[in-house]
Amino acid sequence: MDLTVRVASGSDIDAVTATIASSFFHDPVWSWVFPDPATRTDVYARWWPMFVRGALQNSWLLVTQDCESIALWLPPDAEEFTPQDAALIDDDLESIVGDRAGVVRSTFAAFEQAHPVGDPHYYLSVLGTHTHHRGQGLGMRLLAENLGRTDALAVPTYLESTNPVNLDRYRSVGFVSTGEFVLPGGGPVVTTMWRPVGG
Repeated sequence: MDLTVRVASGSDIDAVTATIASSFFHDPVWSWVFPDPATRTDVYARWWPMFVRGALQNSWLLVTQDCESIALWLPPDAEEFTPQDAALIDDDLESIVGDRAGVVRSTFAAFEQAHPVGDPHYYLSVLGTHTHHRGQGLGMRLLAENLGRTDALAVPTYLESTNPVNLDRYRSVGFVSTGEFVLPGGGPVVTTMWRPVGG
């Protein structure tokens, strides 16, 4: 499959959400946060659009032609959510995630505590390929193209890997493991990774 990379628009919200929900359905972290597979699809349909809308406001949601693979980036100092979604998370998270609100808040806190400060960087919040399109190398090709963009801007990149099977893939494009943390309550391990300019 030829790789066409473009910046997503508002008309892509549903397609991007579907790709994230598919690719992260069995993710070690997010399936632990939302453990009931019978309700996970419905929760994801409310949860992930907030991340998508936040990325759209920064113009760094990069996708393949039909959103088969997506990369959700935050530029240095960018806000992760729109003001409306940030207020909803702060004031009424239960309306989105039900009785998992406490787990979500502690998970957010763990990610925030691990996030590097003081060195401007692009943050890869979500990278995913729809299960219907896995096995073609789309995700890593998309990531490599994106890293060419951040290298051209001379800005390093950072991510948290929520699935250990992806560590070698990230290392292959220049990311280095910098640490790890365990989610509160005996949750899964998350690995933090940094990539200097040029890998």
